[in-house]
Amino acid sequence: MKNIFYILLACIVFIYGCKSDTPEISYAPTSISLEAPSNFPELKYELSNNPITQEGFDLGKALFYEGRLSSNNAIPCAFCHEQAFAFTHHGHTLSHGVNGGIGFRNSPPIQNLGYFSDFMWDGAASHLDLQPIIPITSELEMDETLSNIELKLKEDAYYQKQFQLAFEDGAISSENILKALSQFMLMMVSSNSKYDKYIRNEDGVTLTDIELRGQTIFQNKCTSCHATDLFTDQSYRNTGLPVNPVLNDKGRYNVLENEADLYKFKVPSLRNIEKTFPYMHDGRFSTLAAVLNFYDEGMVENGGVVDESLLREDGSFGIPLTEVEKTELIAFLLTLTDDEFLNDTRFAEF
Repeated sequence: MKNIFYILLACIVFIYGCKSDTPEISYAPTSISLEAPSNFPELKYELSNNPITQEGFDLGKALFYEGRLSSNNAIPCAFCHEQAFAFTHHGHTLSHGVNGGIGFRNSPPIQNLGYFSDFMWDGAASHLDLQPIIPITSELEMDETLSNIELKLKEDAYYQKQFQLAFEDGAISSENILKALSQFMLMMVSSNSKYDKYIRNEDGVTLTDIELRGQTIFQNKCTSCHATDLFTDQSYRNTGLPVNPVLNDKGRYNVLENEADLYKFKVPSLRNIEKTFPYMHDGRFSTLAAVLNFYDEGMVENGGVVDESLLREDGSFGIPLTEVEKTELIAFLLTLTDDEFLNDTRFAEF
């Protein structure tokens, strides 16, 4: 019996001795500078509340591609946001989710989000840190709770270490999960298209004659909504899109229940528009030509407050465009494709 006692005592001393030799993970973050393109407006995200670090970015990237953020452990954020298509759900009119669920809106691109003040087609999220909660908790998308995600991540040795590296308190908490995702998304800056290099006089880039004519048409007929080099004024507009009778999505009205917001949706950025098809909040148009045809001759009084800037002299709605103008406009829109962003390995899955 005495021998057993000494053996147990020796084991305890060995275990604790080994434990004391294991170095603790120290919080020593590596700061990352967020690119500030000279042709962009002011950043709206307050970085002082969530400074970007390499460790936080790496954690956010892992979480973005992590299936355990969904209830069936198989649907990550990246499922509906593919890099090659400016982080949209390529080829799908509506977002897909767990157990074959289908949402009721087209997945918007993820780019330049630090320059926006609210998010989603209806502006339901008023801060980037809050935006992921909507798809995570949607029964049709990821169908999970933040508390369950915490429990799952706490069981994983990688995340135990990574949260300690990324945040001073080292906690695997909802707040830190959301902040890490924000750090990853904040770095997704798309600002090196042909258009950008032309505007900034970089690399001797010039636009062709047809692209320049398209730019002039765009400036004359599109910038009332697609303003600044973000190519959106971030407002909510009713553009006379015929109401989808199946979805009957009332847009911004669903958030504030203000009658003036009926069928209003956020003006999307046109950056990488070549790659983000299908178009509109419900993905009803598969080509840019179809979109321009709609603006030319497809608008209707849909029971909401159609934007007055779209009212023609004859009382109808629309933006008059000739076939030549449509071709020239599309040529200009293609200059907004940023291949550097679409192929940036920083954002690719590990």
